[in-house]
Amino acid sequence: MGYGRLGPSDPGGSSRRSTLTDDPTLTSTPSTTKKRKFILFSLLAVALIVASAVSAVVLVSVRTRASGQSDPRVHRQPTQAISKTCSKTRYPSLCVSTLLDFPGSTSASEQDLVHISFNMTLQHLSKALYLSTGISNVQMDPRVRAAYDDCLELLDDSVDAIQRSLFSVLPSESETTSKSVGSTTDVLTWLSAALTNQDTCTDGFEDVSGSVKDQMADRLKDLSELVSNCLAIFAATGSDDFSGIPIQNRRRKLMGVNADILDEKSGDKFPIWMSKKERKLLGLPVSRIQADIVVSKIGNGTVKTITEAIKSAPEHSSRRYIIYVRAGRYEENNLKVGRKKTNLMFIGDGKGKTIITGGKNFLQGTTTFHTASFAANGAGFIARDITFENYAGPSKHQAVALRVGADHAVVYRCSIIGYQDTCYVHSNRQFFRECDIYGTVDFIFGNAAVVFQNCNLYSRKPMPQQKNTITAQNRKDPNQNTGISIHACRILATRDLEAVKGSIPTYLGRPWKLYSRTVYMLSNMGDHINPRGWLEWNGAFALDTLYYGEYMNSGPGAAVGQRVKWRGYRVITSTVEASRFTVGQFISGSSWLPSTGVAFLAGLSN
Repeated sequence: MGYGRLGPSDPGGSSRRSTLTDDPTLTSTPSTTKKRKFILFSLLAVALIVASAVSAVVLVSVRTRASGQSDPRVHRQPTQAISKTCSKTRYPSLCVSTLLDFPGSTSASEQDLVHISFNMTLQHLSKALYLSTGISNVQMDPRVRAAYDDCLELLDDSVDAIQRSLFSVLPSESETTSKSVGSTTDVLTWLSAALTNQDTCTDGFEDVSGSVKDQMADRLKDLSELVSNCLAIFAATGSDDFSGIPIQNRRRKLMGVNADILDEKSGDKFPIWMSKKERKLLGLPVSRIQADIVVSKIGNGTVKTITEAIKSAPEHSSRRYIIYVRAGRYEENNLKVGRKKTNLMFIGDGKGKTIITGGKNFLQGTTTFHTASFAANGAGFIARDITFENYAGPSKHQAVALRVGADHAVVYRCSIIGYQDTCYVHSNRQFFRECDIYGTVDFIFGNAAVVFQNCNLYSRKPMPQQKNTITAQNRKDPNQNTGISIHACRILATRDLEAVKGSIPTYLGRPWKLYSRTVYMLSNMGDHINPRGWLEWNGAFALDTLYYGEYMNSGPGAAVGQRVKWRGYRVITSTVEASRFTVGQFISGSSWLPSTGVAFLAGLSN
């Protein structure tokens, strides 16, 4: 038998990540209340989609009337604008048919077609969410139920992401230029996250069969392709080039990259919505921070559980809401900061003192997505001085300690401890600094745009016959602005691995999906790293399309003379290319980081 995730069975890469025969244990099904909430969410989403659709229809109709044209919907042949727009996508036939379904599209300009494509994708996602809730009462075994619940959550998040993207690109009443609701990088990030959500949803059903899987497959049909087309169409507008990150060796013009790079000496570049009091508060030591709510197991706080604290936090908060978790070991079910819980900051008493733990794992009959001891989806999430742990052990395979899908997330001075799939950097923009991360197989994985800086990455002793892989990045689409950047970190072995490192190879990563992207820069690598550096996923899969790079690393494991000879691997020699994976360029120019109060290095060096 192989180890970790098995290799891909299709061009996009498989989600199959276990090595043993599945042995699911029965678990309780979601409550009726939860099902009703999802249904309400979907109904609300439909209402919002209709509203946005009307706005776009009116826009195009006005232009059509002004030009004296008849209703162009009667024509089914694509215009030159539609053909040109769709030629930039990976699924041009679907693109053409989708755009032609929109009233007025044949009189629309290429700029109009950008927001029309967003609008149509939004309608399809909303319909899929609405129809999916209709089977919530069907009897399901635990793994199917987990995959189904994942999909409802992920679809809901995708509807929100596409909706924000749509309102960011909608033109004003008198001009064809886009509103400045969100930056180009914001839209690229949200679209990338929506595509990742669809991929994760589909992955959850990979290991199951039955009518629910078939029904969900019907509801999810074409969704990933529609989002991919939106991403390609928007990227082709030439507005930002994903902060200049190289995509499949194509060189495109950099625009606006330096505008957001932090002036580290000033230290006062904060978002305009933050008051002076908040800026001062976030710069204070933990001992001097006044928390909004205090969690203490022994009763000397506001509440006794983290669950209560999250429930008490406001939704859509525009200010930093601080939850202080006193020292103790907290094991609670389904700890999650939902999408509506924005700008939450969790502060503990330090690594090994405040511990959030759990033991959920794949072999219990759930999805990897569902195993997280703690999950965060609310934008602006910060965790500081906390240990996140999954104690399931190596024999239980996938067992996530921390899952982050929050945009503009920061994890600072934390320990993240597990074995396989320890740290799930699922989506959006993330920054980890001065963290200790422990694991064995693919223990940093996901499809966020994420930078790990000044962190210690510890490989542990795995099960017999297993190999260690530090990363498994799952970028599926060449237009996604995602990847894992490991900058100025220490790549280490724990004591138990150190004793047997000669017989257990450790690799820097392997490609989970076709366009996997990971770089190591200015990091120190121990001698437990195999001289080849990187490991295949399954034969030649993704070796030509991935982007794996190493730049000026040090230590006995950093020698590149015997590295793999894959087409997608490179030893980076250009500081310009390496700089594209720094905080200053890779995660939105870092303009959001100063507001967190966390120190960071914007470029390659001081």
